[in-house]
Amino acid sequence: FADGSRMGLFTMISLYEQFIQIILTTYIFKFQQDPYTMSKGSQLEGYCMDLLAELAKKLGFKYKVHLVKDGAYGRQDESGNWNGMIGEVVRGEADLAMAPLTLTAAREKAVGMTKPYMQTGISILLRKDIVSEEAGIFDFLSPFSGEIWFGILIAYFVTAVCICIVGRLSPCEWSQPETEPNHFTLLHSLWYAAGALSLQGAGPHPKAVSGRVISCTWWLFGVVLLACYFSSLSSSQGSDSAPLMIKGFEDLANQDVIEYGTLAGSSTLAFFKNSNNPSYRRIYEHMERRKSFVSSMDEGVQKAKEGNYAFIGESVSLDLAVARHCELVRAHEVIGMRGYSIVTPLGSPMLKNLSVAILQLSEAGELAYLRTKWWASSCIPDSAKGSSLRAHSMKGIFLVLAIGLGIGVLLSLFELTSKSRSTAGEQKKSCCAVLTQELSQRLRMINTKGAQETSDKNKA
Repeated sequence: FADGSRMGLFTMISLYEQFIQIILTTYIFKFQQDPYTMSKGSQLEGYCMDLLAELAKKLGFKYKVHLVKDGAYGRQDESGNWNGMIGEVVRGEADLAMAPLTLTAAREKAVGMTKPYMQTGISILLRKDIVSEEAGIFDFLSPFSGEIWFGILIAYFVTAVCICIVGRLSPCEWSQPETEPNHFTLLHSLWYAAGALSLQGAGPHPKAVSGRVISCTWWLFGVVLLACYFSSLSSSQGSDSAPLMIKGFEDLANQDVIEYGTLAGSSTLAFFKNSNNPSYRRIYEHMERRKSFVSSMDEGVQKAKEGNYAFIGESVSLDLAVARHCELVRAHEVIGMRGYSIVTPLGSPMLKNLSVAILQLSEAGELAYLRTKWWASSCIPDSAKGSSLRAHSMKGIFLVLAIGLGIGVLLSLFELTSKSRSTAGEQKKSCCAVLTQELSQRLRMINTKGAQETSDKNKA
């Protein structure tokens, strides 16, 4: 269509859109960029294609798609002419443009832009091994997860209680409860377990087989636990050590070790150029002086992967790079929040309808679903790589400890039963009665005076 006929068509649409189907000549897309627009055989797919299909379904129009000829987003030269997608829409070569196009004041003057379909900002992309975190006070706890530390605490108290019980039940450990003091009180058992866990030891040591089984099992548990702890601690410290610490743009501006740059002619570069913030101005002057710009997003990601380079770009695009390249990380700081919009010619009656449809898709959760679909990460979380040991990775040694404690307690009961059977034969009493009396004396279920009186009667 010529410019005049197109405007006439749009006027007719605004009057009769409830009766006819809207037919647009051309949608323009940026050059292929993952995950917005990508080739799949002879077709195109991606976030923008899915969004366009949803908008077409809501507003009832048909469309044709072509990629932008010069492969640019849209930049105004000194004479005021636009290139890229913005230029094609301004010149009437396309009716709409859909891409990760940021809503800016300069673009808003030249074309119409819808409500943002995605929020983004400016952040920093770096390799993980050139970014360090500030050491925390409790970083020494990082080798184990919270579940493991809780399990260790429970295992410590349960083991101490089992040592105390075995020390009372086993006649080899406490042969004369009426006259002898018991060495393995609960307090001493706690101290003994702590000493064994730290590989220092604390006497007296168990003499009975049952007590030694528990002690050996606890020693094995302690050795394996300490080996895992120190191994994980040394590896985590080795991977976190870095030549400098960069948390945001202030840190980036105050160092000269890592080179940094952004996309040439982008709105990100314009943000730093027009900013009055001293740090942002230093960043722009550094990039301008060193000519550290890149010509494409892929080039910026590749330079960041090679190391010693920080790529400054849209946080949404950087999140995608982190999801695709596991050695990269995005800085937490995000500045200059802005949105991605669909571009229409100035005065287009489609602008309002598209904005309303975008808001409806956002409220229905469709935009969030598309974001999750196309930004899915292929990286394994660091926690699963062993930086912090989880409970499932240590369950074997906890199982061994539980079995050892159970065997030790059963052995102590067996030792006490054997002694009770022997005593019952000598005194010609029931084995159950003697066993009950022994348990009462050893577990303090009856008072010492009552036990002494029973003992005197038996002797008489």
